[in-house]
Amino acid sequence: MAVTSGARMKIVTFRTAGGTRAGRVQGDHVVELDVADAGALLASGAGWRRAAEQSSGGRYALADLDLAPVVVAPRKIICLGLNYAAHVTEFGRDMPAYPTLFAKFARCLIGARDPIVLPTDQVDWEAELAVVIGSEVRHAGRAEAGAAIAGYTVCNDISVRDYQNRTLEWLQGKTFENSTPLGPWLVTADEVVSDPADTPDLAIRCEVDGDVRQASRTSDLIFGPAEIIEYVSRIVSLEPGDIISTGTPGGVGMGRTPPVFLAPGQVVRTVIEGVGELVNECVAEK
Repeated sequence: MAVTSGARMKIVTFRTAGGTRAGRVQGDHVVELDVADAGALLASGAGWRRAAEQSSGGRYALADLDLAPVVVAPRKIICLGLNYAAHVTEFGRDMPAYPTLFAKFARCLIGARDPIVLPTDQVDWEAELAVVIGSEVRHAGRAEAGAAIAGYTVCNDISVRDYQNRTLEWLQGKTFENSTPLGPWLVTADEVVSDPADTPDLAIRCEVDGDVRQASRTSDLIFGPAEIIEYVSRIVSLEPGDIISTGTPGGVGMGRTPPVFLAPGQVVRTVIEGVGELVNECVAEK
């Protein structure tokens, strides 16, 4: 059964014996789409939403699916550092005049229930709201930037602090393979805000073994999603399926005295109100 045209929706990516498939979440079931993942759906063109609405593919129980990263291999994963006021304050920094940007590579991504691989004993949690780009955009104004947002998902920008702090550049601590959960699905932007140029005001939380380590609201973002897209699009074209992870609130392990890091066997739960949750067990790298 197709949903009503224009309706809000969630798009999930799941693993099958033949590879990954995208699906439309319908209650506690998923209707399979004829594309490999949410990124491929968005890249299919402006009619992606209608195609997802009208699909009548196989139907599966959501609870039975093996969830992949919602976009399996985005062409770009752009991340922000120091983008919550409380996070800037906990590190004693000045409020930034411009976004602090870094990147990840696609092999760092894992699904919403996959294990987080710990390569060292200094791995930190970072709950983040992630933006999924839905249309190509370059040199965007604020309204165009907002309109380019297909939806939102949950990310945990797991950071390997000992590697990150070896140099002034952060990349080496941010993109270890099998470290960064992304999902559980793409929630279309109209599920989150009425005006896509607005910054969402959502509760965001990270727990480790049930202990709350981060608790904030996305309204504490210094640079909101549309503002970030406007800025980044001056540098590089953003394309359907690209991911922008908007930064983490205060409460990271490195900011504690003494610092606290993740250990094998611990479970990290990352929750964003109205978007979804990730639940990932930590395992030592073999």
